[in-house]
Amino acid sequence: MGFFSFIILGIIAGVIAKLILRKKVGWFLTIVIGVIGANLGGWIASLILPGVDIYGANGFWAWQSWVAAIVGALIVLFVFGLIFRRRK
Repeated sequence: MGFFSFIILGIIAGVIAKLILRKKVGWFLTIVIGVIGANLGGWIASLILPGVDIYGANGFWAWQSWVAAIVGALIVLFVFGLIFRRRK
């Protein structure tokens, strides 16, 4: 998977994670969380599924890449929410 397709995958995964967790974060933070989450999800997926190369040539269109990126973005966004939680 190329650099730009990985960035696009991360952006989309960040937006989906933001919608699932119903967090209100800015667009720049959504992009950063999505890209970091896609990287984290890819790393976790490579540990769990050693035969699957989600960073490969067809990685952008493989469903494993999308699931790994979204799960990774959900984890990063959840941890971010725990760290920077607003107190009432």
